[in-house]
Amino acid sequence: MDKDIKYFGIDISHLVFDVTGPDGNHHQFRNNPSGFRKFSKLLDGDSHCVMEATGYYHYQLAYHLLESGIKVSVENPLSVKRFIQMKLSKVKTDKSDSRLICEYAKQVELKLWKGNSREQTECLQMARLLDVYTKQCTMIKNKLHGEEVLGNPSRAVVSSLNRSKKHIEKEMAELEKKLLMTVKRAHQEVLTCVKSIPGIGTKTGVMLIVLTGGFERFSSASELCSYAGLTPIIRNSGSSVNGRSRISKMGNQKLRSLLFMCSFSAVKYNRACKAIYDRIVAKGKSKKLALIAVCNKLLKQAFAVAKSRLKYDREYKSVLVKN
Repeated sequence: MDKDIKYFGIDISHLVFDVTGPDGNHHQFRNNPSGFRKFSKLLDGDSHCVMEATGYYHYQLAYHLLESGIKVSVENPLSVKRFIQMKLSKVKTDKSDSRLICEYAKQVELKLWKGNSREQTECLQMARLLDVYTKQCTMIKNKLHGEEVLGNPSRAVVSSLNRSKKHIEKEMAELEKKLLMTVKRAHQEVLTCVKSIPGIGTKTGVMLIVLTGGFERFSSASELCSYAGLTPIIRNSGSSVNGRSRISKMGNQKLRSLLFMCSFSAVKYNRACKAIYDRIVAKGKSKKLALIAVCNKLLKQAFAVAKSRLKYDREYKSVLVKN
């Protein structure tokens, strides 16, 4: 830890954010541009602000600080929570949380938050809206099925549901088209390479690029797998604890779900993935465990082709060919 750095612990909510500075003093500001400007008066070039990822509430402040040239770290809430639990604190207030976040900042290795470009932010927003529309469409389909099961469905109800379904599907098609165009404009070469992997199609390739920031936020395949929550947790301690290994599930759930859906196709058409699947199943392990291993392999393949800008070679499991 650099002793010259002034750490500021920030606990942020919808309307306000609480701050504990390096001197231990507590401040509270409104979570709006006016509050950001007042807070900035406490900061200088040696300041480092640390906050939790709290849904959407932290974004405006984090971007304001970043644009002002202040170092920012946005930490995993679970890591901060466990640190607070270790302190055995019996007080749970915004003020106490900001103080403990400040202590957390002084004792752990922080990673600087870089934010997203406007293009990346727009892609993420479109991806999230597509998720909402997909769920709505599924709900409508289930409702239509339920009405049919009744045996005498109302024409007015069925017509309304079909109109809603048609409208949502039209909006989804427009969004998918816009998302594809945006990704192609920024990551055409990466998309071409990722799509060359058997088991990954255009839609999956687009979502992989959106969820990983074009693979630019990661320096290694293991770091990316950890982000997706596909790294194993080993539970062995002495002679009494010998639990089964399982994946952490502490990463991006959307990315993990996307890869799991792709794994079924990859087992059929991706030679390297099929080899891993067959080997694990032959050992008597569950098929689900084998599919998770396939997800891991797919993600590593995608990372390799994205970083090398080389297409996947279907004929040889580790060789890539130039575009």
